[in-house]
Amino acid sequence: MASAAHFSEEEMAELREAFSKVDISGNGFIDTNDLTEVLKAANLPLPGYKARELIQSLTTTGNGRISFDEFISIFQDLKSDDVAKSFRKQINKKEGICAIGGTSEQSSAGTQHSYSEEEKYAFVNWINKALEKDPDCKHVVPMNPETDDLFQAVGDGIVLCKMINFSVPDTIDERTINKKKLTPFTIQENLNLALNSASAIGCHVVNIGAEDLKEGKPYLVLGLLWQVIKIGLFADIEISRNEALIALLREGESLEDLMKLSPEDLLLRWANYHLENAGCNKVNNFSSDIKQPDFYSIIKDSRAYYHLLNQVAPKGDEEGIPAITIDMSGLREKDDVQRAECMLQQAERLGCRQFVTATDVVRGNPKLNLAFIANLFNKYPALHKPENQDIDWGSIEGETREERTFRNWMNSLGVNPRVNHLYSDLSDALVIFQLYEKIKVPVDWNRVNKPPYPKLGGNMKKLENCNYAVELGKNQAKFSLVGIAGQDLNEGNRTLTLALIWQLMRRYTLNILEDIGGGEKVNDEIIVSWVNETLTAAGKNSTISSFKDSKISTSMPVLDLIDAIQPGSIKYDLLKTEDLNEEEKLNNAKYAISMARKIGARVYALPEDLVEVKPKMVMTVFACLMGKGMKKV
Repeated sequence: MASAAHFSEEEMAELREAFSKVDISGNGFIDTNDLTEVLKAANLPLPGYKARELIQSLTTTGNGRISFDEFISIFQDLKSDDVAKSFRKQINKKEGICAIGGTSEQSSAGTQHSYSEEEKYAFVNWINKALEKDPDCKHVVPMNPETDDLFQAVGDGIVLCKMINFSVPDTIDERTINKKKLTPFTIQENLNLALNSASAIGCHVVNIGAEDLKEGKPYLVLGLLWQVIKIGLFADIEISRNEALIALLREGESLEDLMKLSPEDLLLRWANYHLENAGCNKVNNFSSDIKQPDFYSIIKDSRAYYHLLNQVAPKGDEEGIPAITIDMSGLREKDDVQRAECMLQQAERLGCRQFVTATDVVRGNPKLNLAFIANLFNKYPALHKPENQDIDWGSIEGETREERTFRNWMNSLGVNPRVNHLYSDLSDALVIFQLYEKIKVPVDWNRVNKPPYPKLGGNMKKLENCNYAVELGKNQAKFSLVGIAGQDLNEGNRTLTLALIWQLMRRYTLNILEDIGGGEKVNDEIIVSWVNETLTAAGKNSTISSFKDSKISTSMPVLDLIDAIQPGSIKYDLLKTEDLNEEEKLNNAKYAISMARKIGARVYALPEDLVEVKPKMVMTVFACLMGKGMKKV
């Protein structure tokens, strides 16, 4: 395993981004063929046998896949050789890729960051459509996708805040967005609000600062926007939110198996379902370990898209929804690009042309084609909830607020693979090990079994990992894990798994405070004392006795603390402070959470947590505000 110390933080962020572009499924691996093709395209002085030896020596899985650590090792070897220059040069020469030199103080000499013109074009059109009627964005929307309008438009934070709300409604209280007579300070507040809110919905925003967005650094802007857009596109591709997805169950497959699939895998299975019904060629295996390029090689000639559009287009058999007939004559076009353009004209009739151009389809751009398919699914799923199947509908329940908060927290830290389903995605403990490292608990990775797991005995490998995770929690982290065994994590015991996750999140939060405070230990009592002392010093009447104090349900202690940390920030005329009903309490809480993020506190809790006075989440709110307050001293 190559040491990350050989790379700057910025280079590591870029390499991880590059890896994730190929690792579309997010399972933490790329196919060896992808690497081989890049090496060949780069004209590297490596004969075929040498390239195969390199891949063989670094691929420990024995299954034709390369992990991120192995990818780093390969890149390290290339970088240390003259061929690295050719390697990087070839990547930047790829059509549609722009390269810009590193300009920040942290950029190493000669560092380049690449970004995709195609992605910029697609994202601009998506934003223009999403915000076309928003009066607060008239100063920048519509943007010209042919220019660099986008990178200037995000600089005041308004567009970013609006797109976060477009993807996950009500994340940001509109009252907290600075919209008029903007100054450098109010712009900074907007960007803080956008970044901390993006983190709260599960975006990985490490190494992205307000200054980066203000300067419009293309690769960071596009990376953040893709995360925000993808979260919105995938929001309803989940069985508890769309029970008709059960129509995708295969013979001999359990509902539990289907519910474990990631949104990407569900999308691919959905496309395959309709292609099969259309009598078209399909990918034989849409399981989680599918090689994604197999699918994109099928859609490159756009014929599969034609049949997919024809399958999902309204047939006029539902009341109030007129039929839309897809003109299939474009299938006769011999030129791939022209055929793709004809197909997109049909997609436009469905209102689903977004994200791809004809060239993007022919090139098989994985990210943009995935977005195209997701948008098509969201508008025309063309699935019907099974009526006669023996299904336990009661077992289909969405995640709780607490589960969603934990999942978003993990994803914001950049765990790999991404956590889509809290319990099944933790069943091999790989994400838990990464979280241990985030709280400074060392992990012996030689003891960790890594995917892909064998079909026979695979779960035993996962169970061994879970046993080690519990061992680390008890012996190294000194967590209270009475009655928790590895089997509980492996089987997804909700109560016991949540108990471990909460202790991880709590330790992570307290570690941040301790780092700010020079290593001094922090506990609940210290946080409560600091809150009350800060409120008193600022002349506020609010106090709290504990994180269970019923007064917290009004959010006034939180709002007063924010105003104490940043005087004059709270607009009390927008609030009701006495005799509040439930709606007014929620109104205050929404404002409080957004204002906490706006002044720079990375708060993951939700407004409802304050209204219902959930002690765990309340503690994280006050702890994050304490961290912000201590930084100002």
